[in-house]
Amino acid sequence: MKVLVVDDDIVARMMLMHLVDSCGSHAILEAEDGADAWRQLEAGLRPAIVFCDLRMPHMSGLELLQRVRANAATAELPFVLVSAASDGATLDEAAALGASGYIVKPFRQEDVRAQFERLFPSTAAVQETPDEAPHEVARRLGIDHARLRLYLDGLARQLQVAMRESPASDEGAEARLNRLREGCKTLGLYAAAAALAKVAGTRSPGPDEVAAALATASAAVARQAGRAAGG
Repeated sequence: MKVLVVDDDIVARMMLMHLVDSCGSHAILEAEDGADAWRQLEAGLRPAIVFCDLRMPHMSGLELLQRVRANAATAELPFVLVSAASDGATLDEAAALGASGYIVKPFRQEDVRAQFERLFPSTAAVQETPDEAPHEVARRLGIDHARLRLYLDGLARQLQVAMRESPASDEGAEARLNRLREGCKTLGLYAAAAALAKVAGTRSPGPDEVAAALATASAAVARQAGRAAGG
C-alpha cells in the first residue's frame, strides 16, 4: 500500500512516517508541503491514502484537499488531515471539504492505526493483533487476576450503559466510543477495539452499526472475564 505523508516540518513528517510504518507493510512516500504533494499527484502518483498537515506554506492541507476533491482522478482518494488545531470550526471545515479523517497532534500510533482500520477494514482484519490472554494482560498491567476481573466488570457495565443510551444519536458519541475502545485495548481485547474504532471514525454511523460494535465488544469482555475467572 502506498502512503503519502505531507508535512513541512521534517521532524513531524519523519515521526508520522515512522508511525505509518509501524501500522503495517507500506511504501511510504513524502512531500514537503501541499504544493509538492500536488505536483506528485498531478504527475500520476496514486497513493492508497494521504496523511497531510493542515497548516503549511505554499499550499495548506485544506487547499490541497480542495484540489484533490475537485479532480476526477483523485476525488475518491482517502485524505486524513493532521493538525494541532482541534476547535469545532476547523473540524467542521475539514469535514465540509471532504476530509476522510482527522488526527490531532501530538499524534500517537493508535490514532494512525485507527485510520487504517476504519478506511481499510479488510486489510486491518488480516493484520489484526490477536487478543491477549488474561495472564498476559495482568502481567503487562502489573495486577492480579482479581483486579483484572474488576476492570473487566467495570468495562462491561460501561458497555451496557452505552448500549442502552444509543450513543450514535448525539455529539459526544465518538468520544464515548473512543473511551470504550481504549478500555478494550488496555485489557488486551484488540478485535473489539478495532470494531469500536471503525464505527467511531464513521461519519454519522447508523444505530445498527453502533449496536453491532458494542455487542462485539461486550461479548469479548464476557469471554475475557470467563477466562480470567478460570485462571
